[in-house]
Amino acid sequence: MNKIVKWIQKHQDFFLKISKNNYLMAIKDGFISIMPLVMFSSLMILIVQLPTLFGIVLPDNAKLIMVKIYNLTMGIMGLMVAGTTAKALTGNFNRTMPEGKAINSTSTMIAAMSAFLFLAVSPDPKTGALDVGFLGTQGLLSAFVAAFLTVNIYKLCIKKNITIKLPKEVPGTIAQSFKDIFPFAFAVLACVLIDLTSRAVVGAPFASVFQKTLTPLLKGVETYPGMCLIYGLSALFWFVGIHGPSIVMPAVTAFQLANTEANLKLFEAGQHPLRAMTNNFGNYIAAIGGTGATFIVPLVLIFFMKSKQLKTVGKASFIPVLFAVNEPLLFAAPLVLNPYMFFPFILTPICNVILGKFFIDVLGMNGMIYTLPWTVPGPIGVLLNTHFQLISIIFVIIMLVMDAAIYYPFLRVYDAELVKQEKSKAQKLAEEKTFANTMKKELAKQKLDKQEQEQKETNHPNLTKELKVLVLCAGSGTSAQLAHALNEGAKEEKMPIIANSGAYGAHYEIMANYDVVILAPQVRSFYSDMKADTDKLGIKLIATKGAEYINMTRNPKQAVNFLLSQLNLS
Repeated sequence: MNKIVKWIQKHQDFFLKISKNNYLMAIKDGFISIMPLVMFSSLMILIVQLPTLFGIVLPDNAKLIMVKIYNLTMGIMGLMVAGTTAKALTGNFNRTMPEGKAINSTSTMIAAMSAFLFLAVSPDPKTGALDVGFLGTQGLLSAFVAAFLTVNIYKLCIKKNITIKLPKEVPGTIAQSFKDIFPFAFAVLACVLIDLTSRAVVGAPFASVFQKTLTPLLKGVETYPGMCLIYGLSALFWFVGIHGPSIVMPAVTAFQLANTEANLKLFEAGQHPLRAMTNNFGNYIAAIGGTGATFIVPLVLIFFMKSKQLKTVGKASFIPVLFAVNEPLLFAAPLVLNPYMFFPFILTPICNVILGKFFIDVLGMNGMIYTLPWTVPGPIGVLLNTHFQLISIIFVIIMLVMDAAIYYPFLRVYDAELVKQEKSKAQKLAEEKTFANTMKKELAKQKLDKQEQEQKETNHPNLTKELKVLVLCAGSGTSAQLAHALNEGAKEEKMPIIANSGAYGAHYEIMANYDVVILAPQVRSFYSDMKADTDKLGIKLIATKGAEYINMTRNPKQAVNFLLSQLNLS
């Protein structure tokens, strides 16, 4: 087992390189930007469908309003993703552009959305009516083509100075508009040419052809081996401390969203929603409680382990893991890079995939029909998504029992080792400690406390103005905990510190409003990319490590002291 872990660590740089790929990062960040749209539209459909379980029939007008909202949000997701992905990719490219040259992210966003329309929308040859079926999830693959092509054309034009130059007296905003005319035109015309070629060769719009070409490949994703590979790899990367979903999931997110919408349509038509590969299948089944399917682990630690360390970790991580924030468990137990945990951490998600797909394919459980927030507790998410089927309740019970059974023997072996260490440490301390030494340490502690109090009363004179801190993690879960700890510590110390949290990828628009950015361990690999942005803005960038980060979320004073030490103000 240790050999496997060492092999993974040896190739960690390669995996990190994949996770930092500009295009994968742009897809991930693009989807993060439109998640409010996805959540809101799913909520509207949930409001329409849920009352029927209790015999409540909504008025037809109310249903029409909800469906209209859904169609005008989820129905244009492809258009939105083309813009947000292009904007994210522009930010990634700008980090490596030559000095004095930068791509206009607003222009690339508009150009990509315009170019996408030529790939996705086609007029009926008889009536002239526009077919907008590919503006939504069906057109996501075309959205990526439009976004990537647009930004690369802009990059080439700006590097080669293919632009319209105006006199210096012309205002900057007007001059910028003229500079973007050529790349904007080339990007749109390139997509027009692609679509015309598609229609001439196969007689169908590009979005349709592109989707049909890739469908056989994507169908392989929804097989048992395909799904096991995806969620197994995601857990494998996390095990070595790399945020696995950032590497694996961007490639299948579009397919997952399309499947969710297909399931909803099947459900509304009175048919069986049979698609297993959906976003919420991953959130509530394959990775219930977080990557590694750790939902049941805190309870196993609390009720069945004997070591103080694991019991304490179980109590501290129970609530966060309930809402799929499992970093406190991953780094404090720890589970990541722990040879005892290698097999259950990889095996449990795979077993959940097999069990969940079997229930959907064979036993008639509904596939996920909504896109709900990943922070919804897994069992509740399954019940909502399957429309409260009785079989889904049975499934959840079996799944959690199975997960506990997989983790239990490995945790017991690890627990036994910790118990030995704790007993040995306790015995050694008991032999070394005497009453005199205890009193001596107590007096020293009192002296130290007095010194700290005196220093505290100085109110850190070096910090003379308000300090704004932004904490970033993968999903804005643990970053919220550290931001809260910093605010609590600042309040106790009477220091002018204000901390907020966010998700990496959704920080570009707000980052300039802060003086300090702190990166959580799961996004530490993006430090060099982030450094280029923060240096330009004159912002201090701080990276943290696993145990250090988790300890700070629980200790406000430690969090503040860490921040001050990084700023050389302590």
